[in-house]
Amino acid sequence: MDSLLTPMRKPLYTPEQRARRDSTVWTLVQGVLAPVQFLACAVSIALVVRYLVTDAGYTAATVSILVKTFLLYLIMVTGAIWEKVVFGQYLFAPAFFWEDVVSFGVIALHTIYLYGLVTGRIPADALMWLALVAYAAYIVNAIQFLWKLRMARLDGARGDSVQGVAA
Repeated sequence: MDSLLTPMRKPLYTPEQRARRDSTVWTLVQGVLAPVQFLACAVSIALVVRYLVTDAGYTAATVSILVKTFLLYLIMVTGAIWEKVVFGQYLFAPAFFWEDVVSFGVIALHTIYLYGLVTGRIPADALMWLALVAYAAYIVNAIQFLWKLRMARLDGARGDSVQGVAA
């Protein structure tokens, strides 16, 4: 009955793409970097908010933003390699098009932060607010990826149950 109420959608991966996804080391790399980046973001949010509230800890907040930014760039490069292995193109594979679009927005915000920090053209408080905006965009992007992970798991369960019936 549930299958009658749930609209059918195209699976996230073809069987060949799923096999490539499951066999590449880049899936593990993404699986490790994603929670590390999320943890770095959470710590950095706390440090940035602490600075904005108390005007103390600017250096710690700045270092945390730099660590988060490095992890973002790293996960973007390794994610592009993962997309190439799984989907045959470095970015904007149809299955992850909107996630990649939002990722570029997140990268742009972090890069503007770096520009402001290096050039001194953006005051300290504005840099911290910019970091929080970048983090908000990152959280939206993380939710997108978590949703895709859920869809992939549902696709896998649906495929397993169909294979189980056929066997």
